[in-house]
Amino acid sequence: MDIKEIMEQMTLEEKAEVCSGGDFWHTRAFERLGVPAVMMTDGPSGLRKQGGTGDHLGMQESVPAVCFPSSAAVASSFDTALAGELGAELGEECQAEDVALLLGPGLNIKRSPLCGRDFEYYSEDPVLAGEMGAALVRGVQSRGVGSCIKHFACNNQETGRMVSDSVVDERTLHEVYLAPFETVVKQARPWAVMCAYNKVNGTYCAENRLLLTEILRDDWGFEGMVVTDWGAVKNRALGIRAGLDLEMPGGTDRGTKQILAALEDGGLTEGELDLAVENVLSFVEKAVAGSRTVAPDLERGYRLAVQVAERSAVLLKNEDGALPLAEGAPVAFIGDFARDPRYQGGGSSHVNSAKRSNPLDEAPAGVVFAQGYREADEEPDRALIDEAVAVARAADAAVVFAGLPERYESEGFDRTTLDMPAAQNALIAAVAAAQPRTVVVLLNGAPVTMPWADDVAAILEMYLPGDGAGEAAVSLLYGRANPSGKLAETFPMKLSDNPSYLNFPGEDDRTEYREGVFVGYRYYDAKELPVRYPFGHGLSYTTFAYSDLALDADAFTEGGELTCALTVTNTGACAGEEVVQLYVAPPAGMRRRPVRELKRFAKVALEPGESTRVAFTLDARALSYYEPLLHAFFAESGAYGIEVGASSRDIRLRATVAFTATRSLPRAFSAHSTLADIMATPAGAQVFGPVFDRMVAGAREAAGSDDVEGTRAMLAGIQLSSLVGFGMIGEEQLDGLIAQLNAAQTE
Repeated sequence: MDIKEIMEQMTLEEKAEVCSGGDFWHTRAFERLGVPAVMMTDGPSGLRKQGGTGDHLGMQESVPAVCFPSSAAVASSFDTALAGELGAELGEECQAEDVALLLGPGLNIKRSPLCGRDFEYYSEDPVLAGEMGAALVRGVQSRGVGSCIKHFACNNQETGRMVSDSVVDERTLHEVYLAPFETVVKQARPWAVMCAYNKVNGTYCAENRLLLTEILRDDWGFEGMVVTDWGAVKNRALGIRAGLDLEMPGGTDRGTKQILAALEDGGLTEGELDLAVENVLSFVEKAVAGSRTVAPDLERGYRLAVQVAERSAVLLKNEDGALPLAEGAPVAFIGDFARDPRYQGGGSSHVNSAKRSNPLDEAPAGVVFAQGYREADEEPDRALIDEAVAVARAADAAVVFAGLPERYESEGFDRTTLDMPAAQNALIAAVAAAQPRTVVVLLNGAPVTMPWADDVAAILEMYLPGDGAGEAAVSLLYGRANPSGKLAETFPMKLSDNPSYLNFPGEDDRTEYREGVFVGYRYYDAKELPVRYPFGHGLSYTTFAYSDLALDADAFTEGGELTCALTVTNTGACAGEEVVQLYVAPPAGMRRRPVRELKRFAKVALEPGESTRVAFTLDARALSYYEPLLHAFFAESGAYGIEVGASSRDIRLRATVAFTATRSLPRAFSAHSTLADIMATPAGAQVFGPVFDRMVAGAREAAGSDDVEGTRAMLAGIQLSSLVGFGMIGEEQLDGLIAQLNAAQTE
């Protein structure tokens, strides 16, 4: 395709038509210009290809495909190579079905565990979400298929998602909610970005030039196509001017008429329209160039789905070696989910599975079954519980398969509680009272409360494990596979502990992100709150030791790099994989920052007794926070802690590095600046420090006080202008002092 030539031949009406889809899933074709229609479809956890008159809520049938574990599960693998394999397989399925653009992955941060769509998102941590998302996108696009990352931005709830206003400060927006998108755009170069339904700070994302052009294109260098979430357009001309290219779905002339009207009345220029047209045609060109004939291989995809489920499961608890189970031993499998597991989420991610497995069918000899509860039941059924207790008591171990029914979490609504159905909680409590070796396998999309956690022997979190749920669960329970997942989100003790508790989902279609950057473990660690299971937690059937942390330098400066290396040893009796997590602990500075933040991670496989050296490279960005005064990421000079461990609350090794910034904050002092503001900056402390010391000494002498710190604190709140009022300096001296302070800032 010669895009320039095609655009020269296009009429204004055709240009307007390019910017709307041809139907529910295709771009518009222009036969006279040689421009074909290309297809896009949902697919964060598997292909959901429908006909041209489909829907975006998963209510109509789609072609048979492989349902892979949800993104919440995949993130728990902490395995970017595995995410890349998954992406490549999704790309192959797209090619087999003539799909050019996969709508996923979702990169929204898990602000609250109540979000009904959290199963479709990676993590509460922006680094983990970004790295896993980038790996999956690279995998998809390695097969000549595009990936469309979503939902840009701050689509962190389902309640009022099409109209709500996410009110978030500049620092939090960049540091937490935009960061995963930035990582994926810069590392993986996705073909497309999907703008969200909601507003951000008063402007709909589909009309938000700050997001779609100034940040996405100008700052990050995005060169692909911006497409709407289905039905997200409010004002077509404003959208194009903001940087929106393609409206979906199409099939009507509404968008075309709006664009032509805006061109006529001056609300839109042809040059602005041309930018959108070129981006859409460039996408079509890439789709045509990447298209190839591929035979579907759903069995290969299913085998990968099993592997991903095995390597994503998180062993939360395992007392006294309750797991793995012995092959052939009498074991009770209990619960409706043992024979019909919850394996995927609801809504636009819903996949028409070609093949599925369940734990009961995959169970070895010696397993007996008791229903325990009906999936549809809320309240306990005493007869079913009594039957389950009897079966559990007669076995060597009992495995209860429990979790959240689909009616509890899905696209389109948020949860109102972290509790599982009472029928399931009552069953687990009763079985645990009768059988000391009770194991709980959880099938859920997001954190749940566990009132029985202290009473059971083991807990295996599998999230929504996809088509291979049965095979993967049995392999993990019996030690054929070794759990190696780590939690990509915190499991709180109770809902009210969550940082967004008082501001989720908001009121009057307005959600204020008052917790700021303190999302997930950042908040729990800052508050020193007990949690059920911390971010990064996950056990194994073997054990690992960390040793010999070494930094290649004691200090580095902006523009330089630091290499951190350590040794990890498998000290147990079986092979296993460990996720090594590196956190940075910032010094006290001008802004309040989290106690520690994940910056790097690596998954290593080790045989019993084997050791390996793991190395990480850090740059200034890894030490940085987003500074609103600079409108950029910035690391202050100071001593930074380097912490390496097995979770955010299991730090095994520590070191310190001195960092020197080459930039300073652009503070402008005035007569209204406080002495504390001045003394908080190196330049201010240098210029005003001696004056302040004399003030403290004079105040102490006048009051006859020995309290140095108290006097300093009292004087620190005084404004510079007050020094004139107190007769300490004159107006001209004040003006000179302010000029001297501001001059020192720029030196």
